[in-house]
Amino acid sequence: MEIEVVLAALAEPTRRRIMEALKDQPLAVGDLVTELGISQPTVSKHLKVLREAELVQMTAQGQRRIYSIQPEPLRSLMLWGEQFFPPSEPAEPTTVAALAATADYAPDSSALPAAAHQLGRSVGRGLEQVTGRAQEILERFPRFGRRR
Repeated sequence: MEIEVVLAALAEPTRRRIMEALKDQPLAVGDLVTELGISQPTVSKHLKVLREAELVQMTAQGQRRIYSIQPEPLRSLMLWGEQFFPPSEPAEPTTVAALAATADYAPDSSALPAAAHQLGRSVGRGLEQVTGRAQEILERFPRFGRRR
């Protein structure tokens, strides 16, 4: 899937809310309507866009349609985004994907401050600002198949 399609699909806040709702478990359309507090036609419209971008998949269970996240387009997006991070020392992961790939990854991982510090030195920002932004980014990414 092209990065542009994934970015366009995720550009809409309602679609990002749907992705966040689906990050822990597959949900039926009705469950999404209840959880998000928006109409069924609106949820269905946004699910269609996410499905076309291959970010979610639908499975039928009788009359119910169950949606779940497809992680591959998000992995592709993370890999694409790595090019915008400055080069780092191999022993210290500094990109979201590198942090996420560590076996003991957790948003409050002790590797986060070290990585944020390296990023801060590289781009001239304060450690607190970078740490806060890195923490925010990591909390927004689903934890597909990662150990906690």
